[in-house]
Amino acid sequence: MEKTVQLYEGKAKKVFATADETLCVVSYKDDATAFNGLKKGTIVGKGVVNNRMSNMLMQLLEKQGVPTHFVKELSDRDTLVKKVAIVPLEVIIRNVSAGSFAKHYGVEEGIVFDEPTIEFSYKNDELGDPLLNSYHALALKLATKEEIETIKRLAFKVNEVLTEYFKTLKIRLVDFKLEFGRLSDGTIVLADEISPDTCRLWDIETNEKLDKDRFRRDLGGVEDAYKEVFKRLMGE
Repeated sequence: MEKTVQLYEGKAKKVFATADETLCVVSYKDDATAFNGLKKGTIVGKGVVNNRMSNMLMQLLEKQGVPTHFVKELSDRDTLVKKVAIVPLEVIIRNVSAGSFAKHYGVEEGIVFDEPTIEFSYKNDELGDPLLNSYHALALKLATKEEIETIKRLAFKVNEVLTEYFKTLKIRLVDFKLEFGRLSDGTIVLADEISPDTCRLWDIETNEKLDKDRFRRDLGGVEDAYKEVFKRLMGE
């Protein structure tokens, strides 16, 4: 399926229209940003890892009953997806204290929660993606009550499936961000990506960080961390 007009360019991806108005092509870049775009850089090969990893995990989730926007992998960097209207809610599931959770609530990183937590951010770069709750989302008309319930149910299902899957790769799924979209008939599906850009992934035995925190925190070895996750995914 050929790309036609570029519809959108985000921090990590470009989206193109196709001859079929219900389908788009997502093209993954090596650009890296953090802190709402204040820190910029390049992670060589990131686009390939994120594209192929995301596609693999989306297919795994589809088999477990989670509807996604995935249609077909076109190349190392390009994927055909169903066209969606993104619900402007970032959904964050946390299994272990880390990042902004540890900072905001004054706890150390690495505390394993008895149950996963869920939080929403308003997907709005100008406002810095502020945290909000479901009542705020309803007041701002970002989603309906039914859509919010569907999103919560699917997000916890994603966590259940991926936590178990990553365990088989000796990786702890610490936390992750999801985005959902509406198809033309209003169906809610998982969209965006699942990758070391959007997940905190720690080695189960060493707690070594295998994700974008290496870029955020100037820990070095960023490309190697992405490659390591990819290697485990591919069973190499």
